[in-house]
Order: sequence, then C-alpha cells, then structure tokens
Amino acid sequence: MGRKIFVSYKFADSNVQILDSKCDTTVRDYVTKFEEVLDVSDNIYKGESEGEDLSKLTDDTIWDKLKDRIYDSTVTVIFISPGMVEKGVKERDQWIPWEVSYSLKEQSRKNKNGDLITSKTNAMLAVVLPDYEGDYSYYLEKRDCCREKCVTHHTNILFPIIRENMFNLKNAQKKECQAAATIWYGPCSYIAVVKWNNFINTYDKYVREACDRQKRLEDYKLQKNVSNEMCL
Repeated sequence: MGRKIFVSYKFADSNVQILDSKCDTTVRDYVTKFEEVLDVSDNIYKGESEGEDLSKLTDDTIWDKLKDRIYDSTVTVIFISPGMVEKGVKERDQWIPWEVSYSLKEQSRKNKNGDLITSKTNAMLAVVLPDYEGDYSYYLEKRDCCREKCVTHHTNILFPIIRENMFNLKNAQKKECQAAATIWYGPCSYIAVVKWNNFINTYDKYVREACDRQKRLEDYKLQKNVSNEMCL
C-alpha cells in the first residue's frame, strides 16, 4: 500500500556534512537525496521539491500549501540537524513545530462532494543528519550509564513538541539510577530516531515501523500543540 511522505526540515541549515562533494551542502540536499532513492512505485513525496520557489509567497500562502500537503500525507519524517532550531525565538514562531503539530492532529475537511473527511494522526519518525564533521554526537552520544552502555539523546536541542513526543510510551520499561539518569529499554518513542547513514539505504524499514506505531496511538502520550516556549 502506497505511503504519502512529508518531510519537515530546516531548509538552509548548512551545519551538516558535505554531501556528494557539494561544498555548500544544506539540509535541503539531504532531502533531495532522499527523494532520489524513494521508491515512487510505492511512495509519494508530499514536500516541496528542489527548485520550487516559495520565497515570493506570503507566510499565509506558504502555510496553506504546507497544510494541504500534510493533510494529504500519511507519514511525516523530521530531519534533525544542528541548526534546525532558531534560538531566542519562540517555538510557535518557527515553521517546523507547526508542521509537526499539524501532522499529529486529526484534521477535518470537506471533499468535492461536501462530505467531511477527517485525516488520521501521521506516522512519525526523525532522522539525525551528521554534522559538518560527520558526527552524530550532537544529538546521539554513546556513554556509560547506570554501569552499562547507553546512548544519550540530547533532546534539549529539539523543539519542545518534538522532544515531548519522544520517550512517551505509557508503559515503557525503564529504570532510574545515579545523577537522576533514566535508562529506557526497547522502542519507547512515538517519534523514533534513526541516523541518516542507517536510514537512507533501508528507509522503508523505518517507515514501516513508524506505521506500526501509528496503529497503537493509545499506547503513547502525545503532545499535539505548539507551545509559546522560547527556544534556548
């Protein structure tokens, strides 16, 4: 069954590893790479395409276009990059949180026949892009926790609406240990995270897993609203 995939990302963030020898690499180049490998026989890309110029449109017009695409999508993929969050600006004044919120909410619209059609909460996942040194530790850091190996997710660098939909499985297996650290075991986030180098060649695996989580929405505590919080 085909999936309609929307990608939420910071277009001009250049704090990422050079891709395909392109010195002025931005997150947009990673989105283009994903478009290139996407199996169009079974998936439809719903985001803006390379070369599509929205700069001359008003914010309201751009948002209407984005809402149309998200409403008609079934999966939202968030690209995490070092500069995705504009610090010192409220969450509600940036694009990505609204795209995530609209993806999580059930939206009702009338079709051509006047019938009210309600969309479902999208399946969600996040892809961590490598920084300019090819490193992922700005978000995913290998550490020793509670006398065992672990990976710390630096969710503090994310928008609140994204981090609040991670580690939100209601009956997750976890334990507390020294320094108020919490160890989570197994899949425990509605917006699960994968590294770019694992995602790009086997993306369908991660999309399927996101769709499986979507079938169990009641198992997660979802936050669907954008906050008035300042991004630090």
